[in-house]
Amino acid sequence: MTDETASLEARTLNLSLVEGTGLARHDPPAVGHHGQLLRTLTRLPTGKPAVPLARLQQAAGRKLRRLPRAMTLAVEEERAFGHGFLFVPVAVGGGAAFWFSLARDPPFWPLVVVLIASSLAAIAMRNRGGMMTLSLTAVALFLAGMMLAEWEAWRRSTVLLDSPVTTFVTGVVERREVDASGRWRYIVKVSKTAEPTVGRPPEQVSLLARSKHPAFLPGDVINGRARLSPPSGPALPGLHDFAFTSYFDGIGAVGFFYGAPKKVEQVAPAEAGWSFDTRRFLFGLRGAIAERIRTAVPGDSGAFAAAIVTDERRAISAETVEALRLSGLAHIVAISGLNMALAAGIFFIGVRSVLSVFTGFAQRHAIKKIAAVGALAMATAYYLISGFGVSAQRAYIMMAVMLVAALLDRPAISMRNVAISALVIMALTPSEILGPSFQMSFAATAALVAGYALWKRRREGKDGEHFLLRHPLVTPFLAGVTFLSGIFVTSLIGGLSTSIYSIEHFHRLATYGLAANLAAMPIISFVVMPAGLIGMLLMPFGLEWPFLTVMGYGLEAVIAVAKHVADWGGDVPLGRQHPWFLAVATAGLLLLVLLRTRLRLLGLPLLMLAVILSWQERAKPLPDLLISEDGTLVALTRGQHVATNRARPPDFIYGQWTRALTLPQPLKPDVKPSLFPGGDNNKPTQPSRERRALTEQEVEAVRSAMRSAPEGGFSCVSKAWCAAKTNGSVTVAVVEDGRFAGAACDAADIVIAPSARFHECRSGALMISGQTLRKAGTLEINFNRAKQRDLWTASAAMVGLSRSWNRHRHYDWRSKSFSAELPAPLRAILSGSGE
Repeated sequence: MTDETASLEARTLNLSLVEGTGLARHDPPAVGHHGQLLRTLTRLPTGKPAVPLARLQQAAGRKLRRLPRAMTLAVEEERAFGHGFLFVPVAVGGGAAFWFSLARDPPFWPLVVVLIASSLAAIAMRNRGGMMTLSLTAVALFLAGMMLAEWEAWRRSTVLLDSPVTTFVTGVVERREVDASGRWRYIVKVSKTAEPTVGRPPEQVSLLARSKHPAFLPGDVINGRARLSPPSGPALPGLHDFAFTSYFDGIGAVGFFYGAPKKVEQVAPAEAGWSFDTRRFLFGLRGAIAERIRTAVPGDSGAFAAAIVTDERRAISAETVEALRLSGLAHIVAISGLNMALAAGIFFIGVRSVLSVFTGFAQRHAIKKIAAVGALAMATAYYLISGFGVSAQRAYIMMAVMLVAALLDRPAISMRNVAISALVIMALTPSEILGPSFQMSFAATAALVAGYALWKRRREGKDGEHFLLRHPLVTPFLAGVTFLSGIFVTSLIGGLSTSIYSIEHFHRLATYGLAANLAAMPIISFVVMPAGLIGMLLMPFGLEWPFLTVMGYGLEAVIAVAKHVADWGGDVPLGRQHPWFLAVATAGLLLLVLLRTRLRLLGLPLLMLAVILSWQERAKPLPDLLISEDGTLVALTRGQHVATNRARPPDFIYGQWTRALTLPQPLKPDVKPSLFPGGDNNKPTQPSRERRALTEQEVEAVRSAMRSAPEGGFSCVSKAWCAAKTNGSVTVAVVEDGRFAGAACDAADIVIAPSARFHECRSGALMISGQTLRKAGTLEINFNRAKQRDLWTASAAMVGLSRSWNRHRHYDWRSKSFSAELPAPLRAILSGSGE
């Protein structure tokens, strides 16, 4: 260790910290270093000639060379506060996020070698300190995060269905959930498929049973004809890939039953065992509790109560869900840190208050620790009946860490406990770091803990309260003001810290969320959660009804607040964000909440940069043509107008387009029932299911109709085709009936034909078939006001990606091989090279 380093560490360890600044009170060299450096660089003696430029540059160069030492000193001050550990989950999470964002799997063994080398180097240099040690440690943690991500992807190894299929499915019900219409959705562990047999069957599927039937229980073996589809990809390039979530949830396909499924009688499921029996019991208990709550409290308030207790949310009506989202109260529905903290906190305070009544017992035993053990047991039970959702898992880990800290006489509310919780979650499920739930939860928690710490330091620096504030008449009023102020500040901090992720993932901001939370949170804290907790404790004795009723009344009031605030219209669409917006804004937020010295102010310019990136992305023009990944929805933009080929676009896709691109309501197409006399061109012949071949006259009529398509809007023939022209006279044809694909190639410049049997047009038109879309995903095309294809540009959601959660798109079940190859004309415009 050098003398300079030893001196630096000695000064750092002997700092007498000043509250709120992080500077030393009795170490003048350390205290004045930053300010003195700035003053020296900018000072010119008054009344004397200006210093020559060369000398000023020379002096500035000498001072600037001291900046690394200034930064080192500032970092050491942060280490003196013990904040170095807070950046461990940041480095690990950054590595995991980087691994998930790569286009292809990185090589495994080189990563292992570099991880071992950097770890050994960091251990060897741990006593030297300095930036080199910090850099090596950061690299090792970053690589550890990458390895955790790769381990989770390997551990999951979910088989995703490659293409839609209709087949008979037989499997075991893993879990179930009812929606607002009374329809049941089952998670089924597939044991076999038939008619046809699927070559790469998924292990688990999510199937909706729309027909009325006796609800099946977890563990039942059911059978039925079902339509299975792969999990959908991003609705637009850069948006959320639902296949990613399905892969790490273990769901290989989604779909629905044709008719009601049937129960298959057999002695025992193939996978029977203690693990299966435990899951079956817990999911059965969860369903029974949710049903009792919905029976005791009918309507949306009962569905809301069941969601808070068991995390079964599908039973809440779409109207109420939308109102909660628009008002910024949607976070209450999920079992999150708020719910878990309120439940455990109420139980902890209740047990401790009851035990404190028995003074003798309270003097002999540590009732605080007894209450903490009880609260931990209650939180564990809460988690076990929650369905093991990711938000519940995260909330439980955070609460368990805090309660264990209380058992060990450590501060329960601290940034270190938040960091430990994040590390545990990253070790178990690092994929959660990319989800909005994880990001918003930890952003809010970290910001609130940092705000609480700042408020506490400010309070410690003040003198005692004025004697008038301790007057018996003033105390109740002051307590009420303090409570309301706490709710206001908590809601403000939580709303501001999570706004980054609301903008990134949902492309909107609830501007009146603060008002809604101020009105709703006292009801949740003092009515809903206490009544629900007591009701759950009394449910085994059949005495839950009065308390669940009170809980229902409280939730009716919350729903009323949500609908009232939603009517104010405070939902501001902000659109799709710049690719670097989330990373830059998160870095700025982390610096602000994790650091204590003035280094935290470095987060402000990063947040300003994120705002600039957001504004820059919004200033971009809209793409001229949008094509969904299945080719069934196509949108043509012209200025501020949008035209679609569907009179009623599917909300799942068009809703995401609207939020991401701030699109208006679309212009409906002009739909004709038939182009030919008799109107039988769309009917299959009997008994064959093949459609009749078109005559040459009919083909020519189709060509002529497509060539005369209107500009800026679609003209359609029902269940056959649609056509439109752009303002650059590019003809776009969308073909639903594959018989018209050839005519469309002759008449149009770009053809979208999901059911076409060929993938390139001999006429030179750009053909986009279903197979092409399956590999490329959603397409955005800019014609750049030109009819020549060599001037067109395009972007695709899935091109260039080959990861475990999207590789199923490249599988061909006929050849049983993988290929990501795209037709040459589409590759040309995707690369920007045109022809």
